[in-house]
Amino acid sequence: MNETASLRARAEIDLAALRANVRVLRERAAGAQLMAVVKSDGYGHGAVPCARAAREAGATWLGTATPHEALALRAAGLDGRIMCWLWTPGGPWREAIDADIDVSVSGMWALREVVAAADGAGRPARIQLKADTGLGRSGCQPADWPELVTEALAAERAGRVKVTGLWSHFACADEPGHPSIAAQLGVYRDMVAYAEKEGVEPEVRHLANSPATLTVPEAHFDLVRTGIAMYGISPAPELGTPADLGLRPVMTLAASVALVKDVPAGHGISYGHHYTTSDETTLGLIPVGYADGVPRHASGTGPVLVDGKVRTVAGRVAMDQFVVDLAGDRPEPGAEAVLFGPGDRGEPTAQDWADAAGTIAYEIVTRIGARVPRVYVDGAAGPTGGVPR
Repeated sequence: MNETASLRARAEIDLAALRANVRVLRERAAGAQLMAVVKSDGYGHGAVPCARAAREAGATWLGTATPHEALALRAAGLDGRIMCWLWTPGGPWREAIDADIDVSVSGMWALREVVAAADGAGRPARIQLKADTGLGRSGCQPADWPELVTEALAAERAGRVKVTGLWSHFACADEPGHPSIAAQLGVYRDMVAYAEKEGVEPEVRHLANSPATLTVPEAHFDLVRTGIAMYGISPAPELGTPADLGLRPVMTLAASVALVKDVPAGHGISYGHHYTTSDETTLGLIPVGYADGVPRHASGTGPVLVDGKVRTVAGRVAMDQFVVDLAGDRPEPGAEAVLFGPGDRGEPTAQDWADAAGTIAYEIVTRIGARVPRVYVDGAAGPTGGVPR
């Protein structure tokens, strides 16, 4: 038995699929640059390997939420443009400036902190001003935009910052036709026009996330930010399946069956006995649980491919394991149980698990924990470096 097959569990990451997805997304946004978003450890896929693969496929920018994620990319040797946007007071501004990372500024407190850090570094900070065009999270409100633009331009004239971008984020781009899409586009255009009239000369203007990259071409501007779609997952069922969108899921989550045993009728299964066998049957023990990221909300509903058939989680998902009712089938211990993948072999998909748990596919892949090794493969070429963690 090879090393991969003998693992308790593994998340197999197909870097060839990721590169193909990046190329598809670049085609959908022809004329715009592409930012590969690798926040949250590359949506659970591994930030550094995925960032490298995305670069190979033509991504010109990398994006992260936190500055520490961006700094980790630099520490791993990734060059080129990197942007991060989720800052809190006292964040590592100086480290980001020294690492040539573009940082997002949503308000005056952040501008003041980054300017002070630039003074300490003896070099200008690269900043991107974020507009709140209607999402209501980070970003500068239209009423406060003139002050932020004025102060940023003053800092730029003093050689303390360089304003490299103007950006915002959609609230409902995954709901085609939602009135907020056009409304946010209008607000964004107005806020960009004001900044440019005042003298801002951005390198990039960007608004489109994955769903907008796929369905709102008028929002592509200079740069699109692709996150979940790059990993081969549809941003929303309403937009179509990954195959409909020309994408291929990158992650396959599998485990080795740990135990197969016979039990009589009326046998309770797992905590609370929410499942009881109706007849004499066989049970299979799958050695992953909510500590590995398997959602407890999918207890009794989560689908798993075992021995050529899709089974359902029997009873509650526990911290480290769950059970499936094999209905008399007897796969050998060590047989593969596939929780989700591209669906080529009839296995469930991440969207199937999202439906079972009442959530979105983003959460399914992102929550797979560090206890599950990532095994990197390159399509038909096979493994690219084994198990890195």
